Amino acid sequence: MKRSIRLLPAFLTVGTWTLLSRVFGLARDILLASYLGSGPAAQAFLVAFTLPNMFRRFFAEGAFNMAFVPMFAKRLETGDEPKEFARDALSGLVTILMGLCVVAQVFMPWLVLAMASGFQGDERFELSVHYGRIAFPYILFISVAALLSGVLNALGRFAAAAAAPVLMNITMISFLLIGDLVGGEVALWLVWAVPVAGVAQLVLVWKAAANAGYRLVPRRPRLTPELKRLAIIAGPAIIAGGVTQINLLVGRQVGSFFDGAVAWLSFADRLYQLPLGVVGIAIGIVLLPDLARKLGANDEQGSRFAVNRATEFTLALTLPATLALILIPTPLVSVLYERGEFTASDTARTALAVAIYGAGLPAFVLQKVFLPMYYVREDTRTPLRFAVYGMLVNVVVAIALAPVMGFAAAALGTTVAGWVMTLLLWNGSRSMGESVRADARLLRTLPRLILATLMMGGVLVVLEQVLSAHLQLPVWRYGALALLVAFGMATYAAAVLLTGAMTRADIRSMIRR
Repeated sequence: MKRSIRLLPAFLTVGTWTLLSRVFGLARDILLASYLGSGPAAQAFLVAFTLPNMFRRFFAEGAFNMAFVPMFAKRLETGDEPKEFARDALSGLVTILMGLCVVAQVFMPWLVLAMASGFQGDERFELSVHYGRIAFPYILFISVAALLSGVLNALGRFAAAAAAPVLMNITMISFLLIGDLVGGEVALWLVWAVPVAGVAQLVLVWKAAANAGYRLVPRRPRLTPELKRLAIIAGPAIIAGGVTQINLLVGRQVGSFFDGAVAWLSFADRLYQLPLGVVGIAIGIVLLPDLARKLGANDEQGSRFAVNRATEFTLALTLPATLALILIPTPLVSVLYERGEFTASDTARTALAVAIYGAGLPAFVLQKVFLPMYYVREDTRTPLRFAVYGMLVNVVVAIALAPVMGFAAAALGTTVAGWVMTLLLWNGSRSMGESVRADARLLRTLPRLILATLMMGGVLVVLEQVLSAHLQLPVWRYGALALLVAFGMATYAAAVLLTGAMTRADIRSMIRR
């Protein structure tokens, strides 16, 4: 059990802050839906906000950081000038991103067309270009913040890095409320909140890194042998990240040809991102440096224990969320979003997307466990190949079924591609030896977790029917949804104990840590 003491508290720290971030993000989207609904301004903002976040996947918590963190962690273990390596990486990253921001300002109309060509010829296009130019510099601030967060994570200091995204959502909520209060253009206030939030996040993690002894300031970039090695490792991962972004682009492009679909898909994405963020991202952030340290010390058993416990806790928290998103999407969407400009018609379409995305939730979360197993071995080519296969599946499903399913084909393509990618990653890991194989405890726990989840699902279906009338009432629906969710959680907890998936001692031990 000693190996888990370091991993589980770190996971809980990251998970708690990520939960707060997702809750505030949900609150932000509730306000956005109320003020803007699924109209042109909402769709334009969502496309503009996606642009810097798309490139963020390359340079922030995506490919660059996945390559940087293991290399930095190994230098920490060996004492091979980790601070100089981090400073060189920061200088190179800032240089690249400043150039990218300039290029994006010039070519913003073409970037918008690449994301949502269905906007061409109506007001959504001009709004998206305008909003995109304001929001795009966010990529510079958040990517530098992500590198500093990687340094903090490798040092075992997770709190500041995990807390930074909370600032993003608090800033955006504040700007939304101020915009409504002063009677201005609410969408424009929301767009300006994006770069302001990026600066706030950067300041937070920079101060935390400085307090940890890593007061990093960019200097004139230099191409050192270490940075060349970083580029070689990150290159395929960046390309793989590009493939992943093509998957997102396919969804946006399909959605842009159906009026309102960009908003429906985005609001649905927020709901399934809540458990994905709390569980998957937290596991990925904690597991990557932990595995790097263990493999650097040739600790095969420690690596196996870390991977199996990460998988176990991932599935324990993800499976019930998955079934809930599939079985009760309409009450969730209706209670959370349906007010102001967001209508019952918007609810029905968003709920459909939630159910489809929900079916892919376990796949997306497990990817956060499987990918670090490749990256700590400096193998980015294999995930790239698998990502290409997933991209092709997504393109075929989304485009081929769009004439039949409409905008929902975009969600289905994402889910199917997610499962293809996950199965390929799992199959490819089988050649890595004992360090990543399932242990007896995981094999015993998994079927019991599935049974406990099904027991919870049966209770949810019955209880939704009992509360159906109250879920439609203006005031009572909040309490009815809270009761539905709370009863589902309690049922799952009882089922976990009843099936023996976990014991009371296991749960008490987790809470105590």
